[in-house]
Amino acid sequence: MFIPKLYRSEDYHLMREIIKENSFALLISSVDKIRATHAMMMLNEDDPENAYIETHISRANPQAKTLKNGDEVLCDFLGAHTYISSSWYDHINVSTWNYEAVQIYGKIELMNDDELYAHLDKLTSKYEKFQQCPMMVKDMGKEFVEKEMKGAFGIKIIPDEIFIKQKLSQNRKEADYDNIITHLEGSDDNARKIAEKMKAIKK
Repeated sequence: MFIPKLYRSEDYHLMREIIKENSFALLISSVDKIRATHAMMMLNEDDPENAYIETHISRANPQAKTLKNGDEVLCDFLGAHTYISSSWYDHINVSTWNYEAVQIYGKIELMNDDELYAHLDKLTSKYEKFQQCPMMVKDMGKEFVEKEMKGAFGIKIIPDEIFIKQKLSQNRKEADYDNIITHLEGSDDNARKIAEKMKAIKK
């Protein structure tokens, strides 16, 4: 991911927010050929000094059949994003896209059965707790879950490099910047979220 200095962020809290709110991300590898799988990911911060990404994909997935301990992968998270029309500027220019993104390069460690079980328990709890009648892993019975686990390929991604990009029209003069915000506030949810982000970094 190309990140001009103006858009580069080292804000760990922003990274956490983007990962938490956009957990359905891309797992990319190039062991035998370039492969990519959308997968649910979580940031494990049990040890804050050694945080890592955890996820799982289907064992039947060709990508799972190529991965082994130590292989390098890329986790790609796209946060809020929206179109920016050049008609909102007071001069002729090109249109663009504002967005937030995180890319994490790291080496994988295969999960053992206990780690995979704990991962599925946490992942299920994260999303089921909002349901009217939540179905937690403990409610499914250990025998059933362990049987289903045979089809899951659990991995941990230990970060080597982390890139955080926050492209929010920082290169625009104040009048154009404010006009962009005004237009975004009258648009869809993603656009309004970018507007709020732009207002926050202006303070």
